Amino acid sequence: MEIKEVVKEKYGQAALRVHSGGSSCCGAGPALLDGCCDPITSGLYDAAQTGALPEEAVLASLGCGNPTALAQLNAGETVLDLGSGGGIDVLLSARRVGPAGKAYGLDMTDEMLALARANQARAGAANVEFLKGEIENIPLPANSVDVVISNCVINLSADKDRVLREAFRVLKPGGRFAVSDVVTRGEVPASVRENMLLWVGCIAGALEDREYAAKLTAAGFEGIDIEPTRVYDIEDARTFLSGQGVDVDAIAPQVEGKFMSAFIRAMKPAGAPARCCAPGCCS
Repeated sequence: MEIKEVVKEKYGQAALRVHSGGSSCCGAGPALLDGCCDPITSGLYDAAQTGALPEEAVLASLGCGNPTALAQLNAGETVLDLGSGGGIDVLLSARRVGPAGKAYGLDMTDEMLALARANQARAGAANVEFLKGEIENIPLPANSVDVVISNCVINLSADKDRVLREAFRVLKPGGRFAVSDVVTRGEVPASVRENMLLWVGCIAGALEDREYAAKLTAAGFEGIDIEPTRVYDIEDARTFLSGQGVDVDAIAPQVEGKFMSAFIRAMKPAGAPARCCAPGCCS
């Protein structure tokens, strides 16, 4: 099965768990996000942010950071969230840009889109639109958004170069790229890289930080900055490797301190021409 199909299946299951009263990250039982058993997705949002959101949007969060807390978002701007899931970051962005702005969410999973649209209705967010599509082929015109955000989703793509080129294309000149993602520093065991199930948890697909910066540069971005927000220790490693078909005792010490959540910033140059301006031209 291709990585894309594995991701779609697992994230669809996560959405259905939330529909049934559970949490996307902790299985079928009820759980608040700050009690999530996943060390990557836990403790990302404070009560001041989530208090006015539908509970289902909070429970469906599968990110590794909080891009809306770190990104510069201004009233009246247009924001695009790549891989928007249950919609938490879209709804938070919509509040920041206000009624004169707009927040788009893009997701390929029908179950997550249904959940996100239900959360939008519960929140009464009129300046939000959820789109079905793939982050490698963004269904928006060139030069149409001010900010691209994403929360631990670019790691899930097998063609990250294309994702970054598409993000560059849809950004207006001077637009900002502001995403949370997992990055690595140092060599990662091949058994982790090759385990498809770990792609769903943003682990195996993580880019080395210097490689991420190089890919952003190749896509046309400038002003690139990668700021670690959490470095995972050996106990975190044991938690996210358990039950994934790898030898935890052998692998955990080898990934100690090599995986981290990071906030990644970049900018489309103010005078940059649009790239990939027609369907299929990125292929």
